[in-house]
Amino acid sequence: MAGFVNYVKESFGELKHNVTWPTMAEAQSLTILVAVFSTLFSLAVWGVDTVFSKVISYYFHLIN
Repeated sequence: MAGFVNYVKESFGELKHNVTWPTMAEAQSLTILVAVFSTLFSLAVWGVDTVFSKVISYYFHLIN
């Protein structure tokens, strides 16, 4: 148990002293960037899914 407590203390110490945290402006701009690309990616996946759905529906309509 002492090893776990030591691990947690060292982890918090490293987060506090060794990690370079972004500024608020950087964090906001990166959040917006991630939101935009996530939206674009989800729209692309939706488009591909729609096309495949139509193709498969057409194929089953032909063999039916």
